[in-house]
Amino acid sequence: MNISFVEPKSSAYNIYQYFHLPRLGLPLLATILSRQGHQVSVYSPIVQNITARDYVNILNSQLVGISTTTATTSVGYHLAQALRIARVPVVFGGTHTTFLPEEALQYCDYVLRGEAEKSMPQLIEAIQGNRSFARVEGLSYKRDGEIVHNPLGEHPRNLDELPIVDLSLLRGQHRMHILPLATSRGCPYHCNFCSVTDMFGHRYRVQSVERTMEELKLYRGRGIFFYDDNFAANIPHTKKLLTEMIRQNLHISWSAQVRAEVAKDRELLELMKRSGCLALFIGFESVNEETLKEYNKAQSLEEITHCISELNRYKIRIHGMFVLGSDKDDISTIRKTVEYAEKTNIGTIQFMALTPFPGTLYHDQLEEEDRIFTKNWDLYDGHHVVYEPKLMSPIELQMGILQASARFYSFWRILGALRKLKLATSAFRYGGHLITKGWMRQKREFMEMLARRSAHSPSKEQKTGKKKKERVFKPKASRPPRKLWRAMDRLGKFFR
Repeated sequence: MNISFVEPKSSAYNIYQYFHLPRLGLPLLATILSRQGHQVSVYSPIVQNITARDYVNILNSQLVGISTTTATTSVGYHLAQALRIARVPVVFGGTHTTFLPEEALQYCDYVLRGEAEKSMPQLIEAIQGNRSFARVEGLSYKRDGEIVHNPLGEHPRNLDELPIVDLSLLRGQHRMHILPLATSRGCPYHCNFCSVTDMFGHRYRVQSVERTMEELKLYRGRGIFFYDDNFAANIPHTKKLLTEMIRQNLHISWSAQVRAEVAKDRELLELMKRSGCLALFIGFESVNEETLKEYNKAQSLEEITHCISELNRYKIRIHGMFVLGSDKDDISTIRKTVEYAEKTNIGTIQFMALTPFPGTLYHDQLEEEDRIFTKNWDLYDGHHVVYEPKLMSPIELQMGILQASARFYSFWRILGALRKLKLATSAFRYGGHLITKGWMRQKREFMEMLARRSAHSPSKEQKTGKKKKERVFKPKASRPPRKLWRAMDRLGKFFR
């Protein structure tokens, strides 16, 4: 069977457009189906733009699979409509359609909910007439005009049984300077704004160290980004893996997503540094203790501060992620967050707006309270305010995030890192500066919409009954000398 998989790219301007890293779900499915004798190709505009010839190949497929996040769903729906006109069967998968399959079925023939390594081959058997559609695990489809949701199957328990991803099936894979690799699924935590637990389960599943090493050896000397939602959720297992990476001297530079609690274990940090860790992406989420409790984050500000201090001590670069806009946050929280990030010497940061993604507790709560004012999925990327905060207006939250980013990524902070010979940090900060500037330039209409909406929204004073004491803070405007600006531009291009 001739099958094409497509991972759409968001139409909105956001930071993710700068990273040529596809998700691994479609390449893994393509690997499984290719081993079963099917002709499979994977297209991802995130890696390489889809050409006219590629679209011809996709239109000639016998089945097209589209996997989306919430922010890429609208683009996926447009593609599915075009394929439907060409009478090409379409199946959707991914987090968004797992939680909203009825919506997706307006544009496609099938939806596979949850993890699809078992259900995708089953669906192909059903399409070929070798299996009943009723026996395809996690399948949502229409039967006699009625939507049917088959029960989900069990999550794959032994990840070693899944094949190593064949990235050669991905068009443009040679353009990836950093390669994605996943060693686990699931998360033992359950943050209110995150859908990982509902998608992959609360049980943390890992593949064996031997299996991970087999995959890493294929990428010897390359850069790796571990896609695990929490790379160090099982610390003994992580230590064992890092020890083996050091013993076999793979010469791999890597980065991963972890929680602040990794800094409690100095042996772990030592192993990370020795095995080639360049940077850790950490969801600090908030400097407001009340917000951390509301997010069900299970960590304190003291732990965050300790984590930053320890990682700086080991010279591991930190990318700190903060989610702003909880019901406990006001404008002063944003100011305190950027001041904290500056004071604690975090390398780079990401200030994101709390976003009610389908499948999260926050989505259900805000939906019930009628506080979500748009279902334009293009805006659900953490960069856009799409709901009514409690202690701010939407425009105050959006402007606060933008101004915090502009302040953190000011020219003088870029130059400060350069003066300390932190070349990578300086280059990444310069990239953050360009992204913030570009967002402000391209989002004027969205900002005007938020301003109009906020004009009819209750102010903080009306919401709290207290006099508003603080204005939205503004970073000091600064423009560097032209020669220095050009030098920074060349430095940023070099590191990109």
